[in-house]
Amino acid sequence: MLLREGEIPSKVFSVEKGCLRTAIDRNGKDITTQFFFENDAVASIESFRSGRPSPISILSVEPSTVVVLQKKGFETLLRDFPEMKDLLLELALRRFEAYSRLFASFLTLTPRQRYLALMKSDPRIIERVPQHYVASYLGITPVSLSRIRKRIQSNNF
Repeated sequence: MLLREGEIPSKVFSVEKGCLRTAIDRNGKDITTQFFFENDAVASIESFRSGRPSPISILSVEPSTVVVLQKKGFETLLRDFPEMKDLLLELALRRFEAYSRLFASFLTLTPRQRYLALMKSDPRIIERVPQHYVASYLGITPVSLSRIRKRIQSNNF
């Protein structure tokens, strides 16, 4: 666990190797909100910036190597290398697009369609992440995900 929900974050993480996930606790139920792989950066950005407690936890899904940047170092990096702002803006926009797609999928797609869209948009999640985290991310139970996967596999043969 790199950050626990409710803590005030002081670090930004960059994934060199492995997979991290963000999650929220809803009445004792762990809900995955996003996955991060090699070359992705992750932080509880709204809390990092405001100094308020984080609404999310950041956890590793598999053995991972991360670069840790303290808040002061992050601020120095932005001040001394203004071109980093362009890179951060690009990362933020990509993350916003991913959140927007996920949100829209909950409104417009069936669980099966969400799974198929995920297979197409980011197969790393299907290949590397345990099924119970994938199910949580898709807003379904692991049993439902297992049924969906079984139906898809039987239709391919």
